[in-house]
Amino acid sequence: METFPYTRLVVIGVTGSGKSTLAERLARKLDLTFIELDALHWRPGWVEAPDDEFRALTDQATRAPRWVVAGNYHIVRDLVWPRAQAVLWLDYPFWTVFWRLTGRIFRRWWQRELIWGTNRETLWVHFKFWSDDSLWRWLLKTYWRRKREFPQLLALPEHRHLHVYRFETPEQTEKWFAALS
Repeated sequence: METFPYTRLVVIGVTGSGKSTLAERLARKLDLTFIELDALHWRPGWVEAPDDEFRALTDQATRAPRWVVAGNYHIVRDLVWPRAQAVLWLDYPFWTVFWRLTGRIFRRWWQRELIWGTNRETLWVHFKFWSDDSLWRWLLKTYWRRKREFPQLLALPEHRHLHVYRFETPEQTEKWFAALS
């Protein structure tokens, strides 16, 4: 069992990689506050919070001594990453993420799951590949960019304090998670 020394974590990855799921599990296992950036960002009716409000909520949440953040929003990275001690990067293959995302979309739609307290997944919007509302389009638009962008960001001098855990398969992530104490 690995004794995990960090108490301020950020879980990053592309849409559908499992950021929130892993962050929530880590929060329970390590007794950390779970901070889901999507929950701070999205309002009822899929309306985005104004940037200043989103930044203020993120700033307040990450002032706590023990937390795990799920999310990649660049607009709050300057608040979250300097306060974090470690980054867990879910760097999974495209098709792994695609099928995970597809399963999540259909599950949320079928079960009428409430997302961030007020929103529900609508299936038809994801088939509109020309729309940025489609999570499949968003994945296609951002997957390869994030694979290039994250190593560059993590190499910046202001982020060198971060201990990086890069997981390239869900199995690798699970094995690491199981070894935590």
